[in-house]
Amino acid sequence: MIYFVSDVHLGLGKREEEIKRENKFLNFLDFIKKDCEILYLVGDIFDYWFEYDTVIPKYFYRTLAKLYELSERGIKVEFIMGNHDFGLRSFFPEELNITVYRDDIIRNHNGKQFYISHGDGKALNDLGYKILKKILRANLSMKLFLKLHPDWGINLAKGSSHKSRNYTGKKNYGSDEGMNQFAKDRIDEGNDFVIMGHRHLASELNHKDGKYINLGEWIKNPHYAVFDGVNLILKDFNYGSNYGNK
Repeated sequence: MIYFVSDVHLGLGKREEEIKRENKFLNFLDFIKKDCEILYLVGDIFDYWFEYDTVIPKYFYRTLAKLYELSERGIKVEFIMGNHDFGLRSFFPEELNITVYRDDIIRNHNGKQFYISHGDGKALNDLGYKILKKILRANLSMKLFLKLHPDWGINLAKGSSHKSRNYTGKKNYGSDEGMNQFAKDRIDEGNDFVIMGHRHLASELNHKDGKYINLGEWIKNPHYAVFDGVNLILKDFNYGSNYGNK
């Protein structure tokens, strides 16, 4: 089985609330480890992440330990950066054996081609965010960030993430948001499945012989997707049922 999850946003709220959501995510990781071959983390697993050469955010240690456990069991884990956890550097590949990607990826599984993207910057009228993304991820910006004391830097990353989420949540992207059309275009190019997150709206869209799934979010209604070798299915982790069949 191949699993996909995004937008858990660990670190979003008060610590007592975060522990409950983290526990649910840890339960999910335990739930899938019995048959998981590959786990794709499709961005914004953390509401903020910035790491230094010898310092990482301390509140995520349980999740990091569980991901390391999966990796040690032989489960391949791949992490596509989101717009909140773009500060990933060397920790995940060097310490957890988890490959990190800055951009979209294409994978082939059992004769099916998957286009996997966090989804940020795919909206048609989101030029402002695209410019901001380039600035934040620029090498110069990262170097300047590293000059800060870790306590200041991580708190700044957390504050920036909150502002980014407020901007995204209030913005009117239009009825189609651009992401549906982006997914259709990728299917037209020959991909069988397109998987994205970012917009916090769990949904499925069939187009020609392909399918687009948005993974939704874990703040209120946790979802994930699973590929069983034939079908790609969106599921609600609260119920363990297929999406739309609670």
